[in-house]
Amino acid sequence: MAEPVLDAKNITKSFGRHVVLHDMSLCVERGELISIIGPSGCGKSTFLRCLNFLEIPDSGSIRVEDVEIQKASGQGWNRAQEHRAHALRAHVGMVFQSFNLFAHRTVLDNVMLAPRSVKGQAHKEIEPQARALLAKVGLDGMAERYPATLSGGQQQRAAIARALAMKPAVMLYDEPTSALDPELAEEVLQVMRTLDDEGMTQIVVTHDMRFARAASDRVLYVEKGQIVESGESETLFSAPEDPRTRRFLRTLL
Repeated sequence: MAEPVLDAKNITKSFGRHVVLHDMSLCVERGELISIIGPSGCGKSTFLRCLNFLEIPDSGSIRVEDVEIQKASGQGWNRAQEHRAHALRAHVGMVFQSFNLFAHRTVLDNVMLAPRSVKGQAHKEIEPQARALLAKVGLDGMAERYPATLSGGQQQRAAIARALAMKPAVMLYDEPTSALDPELAEEVLQVMRTLDDEGMTQIVVTHDMRFARAASDRVLYVEKGQIVESGESETLFSAPEDPRTRRFLRTLL
């Protein structure tokens, strides 16, 4: 078996006395598209944010490519660990529910910013790559426009292009279509399907059960900060084993 591109083990996270994640683990093979589903407030987004240390876990270990960070319970967070987290984030692209584009920059500038400021690449080197990424997500010809002039779906596709500009090993999406109407959401989901066809590793927190069922290699059902059930998408949706999964899906399907 090939070495996984991402391996998270025994991730726990609390906010004050409220335990949000209980010992969650996830191993992701290269090229997989994994959907994480579950009720609101169950810890899905917190888990996703822990995978690239936007949230610092209380304990557990995460490895992405050749960068691994271990956090023991009660251990503080120091500069050396933050340095490793920065190295880990270089392998991970993140797309949020809100598009988080810089309003005062053109779409092209938004896509070029990270490679230029983080990797120190020259403008003449990254501009052709950025334009190619915009074409990939269906925004050819919109490079010089500003985010406010784009639809929500177009802004989210620009956000995907911006994340891809860093050439990540893994793409993380936190409810990428929840702020969009169905037609615009479909534009974004089609880009994600294309990336899947091209072999991009993707982890998606979503409430879109139709996408999760049709596009995912695996689906994780999360409840109360625990992975209740994990399996191939069609199997989990058609014949879930855990009664909690069955109860959740009955309310949606």
